[in-house]
Amino acid sequence: MSGNSNAMTNVNPLRWKALFLLCLAQFIVIMDTSIIGVALPAVKEALGYSQNNLQWVFNAYVIFFGGLLLLGGRLSDLFGQRRMFMLGFIILSLASLLAGLAWSQESMNIGRAIQGFGSALIAPAALTIIMQLFVANPKELNKAFGFWGASAAAGGTAGVFLGGVITEWLSWNWTFLINIPVGLFAILYSLYVLPKGTKSKGSIDLLGSLTVTAALVLAVYAIVTSEHNGWGAQTFGLLAIAAVLFILFLIVQAKKKDPLVPLRIFRAPNLLASNIILATLSGAWIPLWFFLNLYLQQVLNYSAFMGGVALVPMTILIMILMVAIMGRLVGKFGIKGNLVIGMLILAGSLLLFAGNTPEDGNFVTNVLWASLLGALGMSMAYIPATISSLSGARPEESGLASGLSNMSYQIGSAIGLAVMVAVSSSWTKGELDKGIDQIAALNTGFHSAFVGAAIIAIVGALIALIFIRKGKTSEN
Repeated sequence: MSGNSNAMTNVNPLRWKALFLLCLAQFIVIMDTSIIGVALPAVKEALGYSQNNLQWVFNAYVIFFGGLLLLGGRLSDLFGQRRMFMLGFIILSLASLLAGLAWSQESMNIGRAIQGFGSALIAPAALTIIMQLFVANPKELNKAFGFWGASAAAGGTAGVFLGGVITEWLSWNWTFLINIPVGLFAILYSLYVLPKGTKSKGSIDLLGSLTVTAALVLAVYAIVTSEHNGWGAQTFGLLAIAAVLFILFLIVQAKKKDPLVPLRIFRAPNLLASNIILATLSGAWIPLWFFLNLYLQQVLNYSAFMGGVALVPMTILIMILMVAIMGRLVGKFGIKGNLVIGMLILAGSLLLFAGNTPEDGNFVTNVLWASLLGALGMSMAYIPATISSLSGARPEESGLASGLSNMSYQIGSAIGLAVMVAVSSSWTKGELDKGIDQIAALNTGFHSAFVGAAIIAIVGALIALIFIRKGKTSEN
């Protein structure tokens, strides 16, 4: 009883207001990956992008976001979470101003890359603050993670809506400028509701930061551009350089006194396996969302806005499950059980899309039920994987653990989507070479991507089954 009393006295009375702000931050950084989708044709016309180079309006953000998350997590540990959270929003707001006022392709790409850097400071700091605010009460922690996960799902889908509405009613510029008033609110509200956080002693590992970021950026760049460059000397050469840089990063981490990633952190129970599972989860989920959108628009002829409307039931279910139900399921069945079942359900959803989305399909029969099944699988896997990736880390390394989990999800999504786009394009080209009509060839390519993403989800389920250990974390 006295233990509970002591825990209650340490509870932050502003924790739920802080959670609102932290979830808003998660909503924004995820929304910024999708809000420009509908605006891309207008950006292309305004700035003179070629069809091939237009992808960098999206990829410049995702690559630098994912590639700098480890550095963001480390800075959060060294200088305090609130400080890095606020600095991240300052950078994101200024970069959004640059992108919104972009006068050339170069200024746009630079603005998007700097947006990614700002988000890489925000995300690990926010996740660490959630752990600090709610760790004393496992039930509240599960509920907080539910809101966190739901805000990510809402951000991805809301980007489609807002991008369409803003581009149609205002202009493409405002898909970026909208971040500025939100950023100002977040900076000011942080001073009121967020604790300063913790600081640890140490230095910034610049060599480690440069090598791991360069390795991740090169690897993602090689895969993203493989669709256009082919799997030849250039692609494999870039991947080889990325591998050498990553090996150099590991050598530096093993020998440096204050490394960016102390390798001992991977001894924490379930941490390595959970991060790999997060990568497979995003590597399966993001292609589902991406190719489902393409199926709706390019095969069933939905408008971009109506394609976003079609994703609303899936998004609402994710929000309900993550906020109201998943905490209880994790408490009852543990992390391992939810992970395995969730990943298998997600794989089942993808296989349904692969086998039941014809050219003359309709929303209710061919999309709705499979999308709701995918939402169930995503919800069952995301929260336990996130909790498991953080709970074994030392308190002074919580920012690093947050950066690792965010990085795993973002890099998994970038690589998973790039690979599935390459697979889809290859199958589509093969069908066109056989004389199949354009729509049927596209749809066959989409089906191949759904199958590939299902395989990724099954791999994640197997990793969870074999390597996630039951224990105190999974029982809470």
